[in-house]
Amino acid sequence: MSATTPEVARIYSEGVGKIGNAATATRSAVAAAVAGNALEFYDFITYAFFAVYIGKSLFPEHTAYVSLLMSVGVFGIGFLARPFGGVVFGLMGDRVGRRASLILTIVLMTVGTLGVALTPSFSSIGIAAPVIVVIARLLQGLALGGEIGPSSAFLVESAPAGKRGLYASWQLGSQGAGILVAGIMGFIFSRVLSHADMLAWGWRVPFLVGLLIVPLAVYMRRAMPETLHARPSAYTAPRHRASKAPGKLVIIAVGVILGGTVSTYVGNYMTTYAITALKMPATAAMAATVAVGLFTLVFSIVGGWLSDRYGRKPIMFWPRVAAAVATVPAFMLLNAVPTYLTLVLVSALLAALTAISGGASLVAIPEAFARRHRALGLGVAYAVGVSIFGGTTQLIITWLIHATGNPVAPAWYVTIASIITAIAMLAMPETRDESI
Repeated sequence: MSATTPEVARIYSEGVGKIGNAATATRSAVAAAVAGNALEFYDFITYAFFAVYIGKSLFPEHTAYVSLLMSVGVFGIGFLARPFGGVVFGLMGDRVGRRASLILTIVLMTVGTLGVALTPSFSSIGIAAPVIVVIARLLQGLALGGEIGPSSAFLVESAPAGKRGLYASWQLGSQGAGILVAGIMGFIFSRVLSHADMLAWGWRVPFLVGLLIVPLAVYMRRAMPETLHARPSAYTAPRHRASKAPGKLVIIAVGVILGGTVSTYVGNYMTTYAITALKMPATAAMAATVAVGLFTLVFSIVGGWLSDRYGRKPIMFWPRVAAAVATVPAFMLLNAVPTYLTLVLVSALLAALTAISGGASLVAIPEAFARRHRALGLGVAYAVGVSIFGGTTQLIITWLIHATGNPVAPAWYVTIASIITAIAMLAMPETRDESI
């Protein structure tokens, strides 16, 4: 007995050391996943915040409405490639590894962003300008569609026991960080530059600034550990994974993603909405974006933390119900009292409810899939849901406002989408206490 004691002590000591190293690696790896994801969303979503200027610069301007409609239409084109990205990089993430997939997505996003930022104006090169931007947006969509599945799978698989919700919520939190930085950039430039300068070149600078972070993000991702090939759990597969086909879970997941997607892109449209519908100055309008980004960042983490304590389903469901109830009155208030403060409060409310629900949703969905389907399942569900509903949201609400003359129309769209999503959430399995 005594002869084995030193060996036991040695094994225990090595085990503790490995646990400590793994914890350190996990923190740095989570930072790599979060930073890269934030950068990709910053690059993708910055287009929406400067849609008014991009429309006038890169598209033929018959009327202000037509140029804006074409600009937000091309914003939607970026979503067409996202399902393909979800399939290609989801398969890659589930077969080759999460890390390789995430490195490639950030490279593709860089190429697409360069295309948007450096395209000459329509007055300089004519129809080639919108053609180049369409190609660049397709590359950005391919990259972002491929980002969600592998990065969410990585975050869930990296989390210590009892903290999967908190870790995975950084997926949505990093999106909020990207939106926040984009909003701050827009706020600064709208204050410093004249309208003519913003139209001539100012809108391009935020894209170029984002590219400065690319080398650091690639370096950090190259150092990430690979979680795909981690030792499988000794526990048996949870019952819902054994009985439900991945296809059925994908359909349910698309429904869960629908409401949050519509709310998110209505929130991202608030800058354009404030300028065009409420006739507010650009500086005040950009403040809405800052509020959306900040509240998305903070409350997605709150949602993930709450889901670890109280379960995924209640934290997904009740904020989405609240959004269905509150959005129309909030927009009515905003249009009755179109002030800077009201704009920020309405934007923050919508963002907070969406983020709490989304923080729980983006851990519940990857948890519902087996490891071998996790990146592909979430990637496809997210990309399809966001492509159909996120890619069309800004185009639909721009048309709705113009066709009906009712500036509250976007709120009704959010309400309908939220009701559908609340129903889908009831069909999701509760996964908080299950082994993955």
